[in-house]
Amino acid sequence: MRIAVLCHVRQPIAQPFAGGMESQCWQLAAGLQARGHDVVLFASGDSDPRFALDAVNPEAYERSFPGAEHRGVAALIAHLDKGYAAACDRIAAGGFDVVHNNSLHRFPLEPARTAMVPTVTSLHVPPYDALRWFVQASVGPTHRLTATSARQLAAWWPEGPPREASVLHNGIDPDAWPFVAQGDGSAVWCGRMTPDKAPHLAVQAARIAGVPLTLFGPIENRDYWDAAVVPLLDGDARYGGHLGGAALAIELGRASVFVFTPCWDEPFGLVAVEAMACGLPVAAFDSGAVREIIGETGAFAPAGDVAALARAIVAALDAPRAPQRERVEAAFTRDRWLDRCEALYRAALSGAAASTTGAAA
Repeated sequence: MRIAVLCHVRQPIAQPFAGGMESQCWQLAAGLQARGHDVVLFASGDSDPRFALDAVNPEAYERSFPGAEHRGVAALIAHLDKGYAAACDRIAAGGFDVVHNNSLHRFPLEPARTAMVPTVTSLHVPPYDALRWFVQASVGPTHRLTATSARQLAAWWPEGPPREASVLHNGIDPDAWPFVAQGDGSAVWCGRMTPDKAPHLAVQAARIAGVPLTLFGPIENRDYWDAAVVPLLDGDARYGGHLGGAALAIELGRASVFVFTPCWDEPFGLVAVEAMACGLPVAAFDSGAVREIIGETGAFAPAGDVAALARAIVAALDAPRAPQRERVEAAFTRDRWLDRCEALYRAALSGAAASTTGAAA
């Protein structure tokens, strides 16, 4: 198939990844390409040049409009509208069989566009007002929609999802996250340094538990980082930087427990799955889809309860490592995920064929 992978353009689709959406778009393009599909990545122009790249905008908008996300900045909205309108027009004229839409923008959802090029839209976030209506109005025979967890599918469609919407769990390449049979007694945390990811609470809980902790990830919110996290760093809590996948896998594998502290309606939790592949038991806030993804081998605490999270860290230290890897291999591999993507593409194409036949009749 000739496939357009349309991305969110806040950050580049390149290593080291800013977050799960960027990682999954990269893995999607790479995986489909490896399976013999003709893939064009519609992303910011500073994304990975190994792909056939069609730039939605010249650079990721976090560089052009730093800190403007979710603030209703008119110039950013106009910038994105212009870029996505042109990209959607190029997709329509580009001879694509299907588009996999990860953009979180309203234009690719328009029924006239999904009727022209069959579309699979993946919703990587909880529902929000600026997109909710467009998503619900976009359902049609040539459009398939996915959420990353059953929790998020129910959040987008509280009255029950249409038949065109389903759960598509994210997937990773287990070989890229090697299993390590034993850790060194330390804890690790990965993610964007923002209040909703709450690394400061991870540091506090690890300190109560008496377990050294290393933080990894991009410093997205500098004010929060300087005010809430830096004062907590010392010999037992350190920042290890923002690492690419291979280096991060090594750091994860040597630890004994992964600390996961979402303070929002977590839609999936890709970093936890990567850690589980390395064998790490997870101590986590029970928020959003966390329990659904991690499973009963995890140790959970009520969201925001630092003392309970400290107890969960201690409990996770004694958990066996093999079941974590087994869960990833059973449910969250890249091959399983790509198989589902290809099935969704075929379903969207079948919807287009049926619509054409019906119109002809």
